[in-house]
Amino acid sequence: QVQLVESGGGLVQPGGSLRLSCAPSGSIGIFVAMGWYRQAPGKQRELVARITSGGSTNYADSVKGRFTISRDNAKNTVYLQMNSLKPEDTAVYYCNADWPTPFGTVFQYWGQGTQVTVSS
Repeated sequence: QVQLVESGGGLVQPGGSLRLSCAPSGSIGIFVAMGWYRQAPGKQRELVARITSGGSTNYADSVKGRFTISRDNAKNTVYLQMNSLKPEDTAVYYCNADWPTPFGTVFQYWGQGTQVTVSS
């Protein structure tokens, strides 16, 4: 069964940068949309950024101007470049992807999550 595999999390100081990557573990058709969510301790999971196969993007207000989402359709891979990181960005970041089923619906894939910690 295909899974989403994330990489790139870690510990970084405030003001620093990290780049997250996410790709499927096997061959699967193009995802119609891919994105990143995050969940901090005691909080609900929230959308960070999302990008369609056509390149349209949307961001949470809290990350606009600091984070950039991009994707490589040939590799079915999505990236999240995070700059000017703040302690409040600390969370587990989850990759998400929408795969179109033959029945006209969408199946959502989720990654296992990668920890991002922003601390001095």
